[in-house]
Amino acid sequence: MNLVLDIGNSRTKVAIFSKGEMLSYFVFNDLSLNGLIELMEEFPGTERAILSAVASVHSPLLDYLKNSFQTFLELKPQTPIPIINGYRTPETLGLDRLAAAVGAHTLFPNKDLLVIDAGTAVTFDLIERNGVFLGGNISPGLRSRFRSLHEFTQYLPLVEEADHWPLIGQTTEEAIRAGVLNGMVLEMDGMIDLLKKKYPEIQPVLTGGDAGFFERRLKNHIFAKFEITLIGLNRILEYNVEKL
Repeated sequence: MNLVLDIGNSRTKVAIFSKGEMLSYFVFNDLSLNGLIELMEEFPGTERAILSAVASVHSPLLDYLKNSFQTFLELKPQTPIPIINGYRTPETLGLDRLAAAVGAHTLFPNKDLLVIDAGTAVTFDLIERNGVFLGGNISPGLRSRFRSLHEFTQYLPLVEEADHWPLIGQTTEEAIRAGVLNGMVLEMDGMIDLLKKKYPEIQPVLTGGDAGFFERRLKNHIFAKFEITLIGLNRILEYNVEKL
């Protein structure tokens, strides 16, 4: 079995895989070393592990991963992956973006793909059907947009998302909510529409913490998969094991 850890900006996602299938999936706001040890006691026989982190990892946790598994892989820009990275500055590419691209390609081989990750930031990443990651776009995420309007102005209130909002706001709160939410929906649908001109059969894949919020609100048909990054990390681990 494989242990897959994805430490993001606000949450840590953990999954256990066996033969390419996800057996269990967990989300932690703050995963401690003791918490991970207790979790692994539920899955004896886990022999391999992979870690992806957007920031530095505490040494005790890293030492545990290095010493407790037959194979441990920490994802880095130079780690071999089963797709071609066409990014001009691979050392600056977010590893979560790369893993999500691998995950999407694993689920949809031989298809042009647009991976939209709606989280702290919204990222759009293009993978061609031949397995080449071309790059993408980065813009602020849902809560980042609400907070920036509040924090960088003197009078605008802090607003949150809601299940329903108007096309045109008639109060300041409504105007902020309509501006942010309509803007994000149009941004996602607009990017899909633009790419369809070059890639008519492109498959949009939506992931990230806010994927559920936007899934039913886009006009384009999409495939939503919250675990796409974990699937990609597991595939990268298996790919590197195969190369040993």
